[in-house]
Amino acid sequence: MAEELLINVTPQETRVAYVENGMLTEVLIERAKKRGLVGNIYVGKVVRVLPGMEAAFVDVGLERAAFLHAADLARTSTPEASAEERNGNRSIHESLAEGQLVVVQVIKDPLGSKGARLTTNLTIPSRYLVLMPNEGNIGVSTKIEEEEERERLRTLVQELIHEDDGGFIVRTLAEGVTEEALANDMQFLRKVWQTVTEKLQDKDVGRVVFKDLPLVLRTLRDIKGKHIERIRIDSRETSQLAHEFCDEYVPELSDKIEHYPGERPIFDIYGVEDEIQKALDKKVQLKSGGYLVIDQTESMTTIDVNTGGFVGNRNLEETIFKTNLEAAQAIVRQLRLRNLGGIIIIDFIDMTTQEHRQQVMRAFDKYLQRDPVRTQVCEVSSLGLVEMTRKRTRESLEHVLTSDCPACSGRGTMKTAETVCYEITREIIRQVRQFGVSSLTVVASTEVTDLLLDEQSGDVAELEEFIGVPIRLQGESMYTREQYDVVLV
Repeated sequence: MAEELLINVTPQETRVAYVENGMLTEVLIERAKKRGLVGNIYVGKVVRVLPGMEAAFVDVGLERAAFLHAADLARTSTPEASAEERNGNRSIHESLAEGQLVVVQVIKDPLGSKGARLTTNLTIPSRYLVLMPNEGNIGVSTKIEEEEERERLRTLVQELIHEDDGGFIVRTLAEGVTEEALANDMQFLRKVWQTVTEKLQDKDVGRVVFKDLPLVLRTLRDIKGKHIERIRIDSRETSQLAHEFCDEYVPELSDKIEHYPGERPIFDIYGVEDEIQKALDKKVQLKSGGYLVIDQTESMTTIDVNTGGFVGNRNLEETIFKTNLEAAQAIVRQLRLRNLGGIIIIDFIDMTTQEHRQQVMRAFDKYLQRDPVRTQVCEVSSLGLVEMTRKRTRESLEHVLTSDCPACSGRGTMKTAETVCYEITREIIRQVRQFGVSSLTVVASTEVTDLLLDEQSGDVAELEEFIGVPIRLQGESMYTREQYDVVLV
């Protein structure tokens, strides 16, 4: 599979696009003023302990207090942890107290009204390893499936580890690497942790003591180089920085990096901008004529599959089967492209043939294997729905690029002009009964006032006679359809 990495850099924003066989599969965006917090290590201060929720809120200098659950507590969670605190798991009120300092790491960015989620199980990643300074275990990524290779890597790390290092996780990228590469990675992580330890001595609440690499270098560190054919960067300075980073840490990628000097934006050449715009739409067209409808809410995402204009060449069951097969591939692509996480409910078109249902689910599972984010798919429910979860790694594309519509407050729908007219009628009656007025003016959108002056002019005349007060209508082009004011005189 031909894979390319396109990197667009401006002073305000960095965007990374994965392109597989000419098709956009994933977009990563990092903005200078709103850089992601995942991986950052802070000295925080406990502001509230909630025993009933087995959680605490911690001030780490962000806009909202961050959330720390008891399940995310390490055995040594504070700079001055006692010997007792290093033994076993304790409840949240036994482990933390209000005003206590705690060293924490962000594992989930703030999302909507929710603050960041924290852990005291600190981790520091490198190319092949993840250092866990508060642990003493050695783990190997489950994506390395061959038991012989897993044992080889575990043995190498065991031989290289120092007594005071803590624990390590061997990453998927370490498959097949040499002892020297692992040793270099381990030495790098030791230096990083030493720097972090020195900064922790100050105990300044809200201070960032560790921050992960910027998006471009983080992407180069974490990708599997053997699948990438070319990395094109439209910034000469960033291109040079990427070369220097790869020469030292990812030498197999160094020759694949090239600077794109063209005047035409790099994302325009590959049609990435158009694909990003399409990824913000609810409706996704399939090549066959069918389509998906994707609704993203705070609690879950629903995906509905429809045949649309696809009528097929044989019978209805065959048409449905082919549409579902195409939809399975398209859904996995949209999950990655939109970075949808949490609970996801998929409503494939009902299939009467058991073999067809099994083939669609096998194809769906096969496509999901290419997704680097952990997923879990349940069996088809009694209602014919596929329930799955996808780990939330960062904000979805929709949350990064959009905000709630000021006209409809994020509902996606607006009241009709007729509905607003009836609301105005009720508001006028309410105001006249409450206050003594000689006249009143209704200020509303031109669409609403035009309706009141035209189709509902008779109703307005009857209302004036009923309340005994003249009504003046004033159209305001800056008002949305649902906005109006009843001004009393």
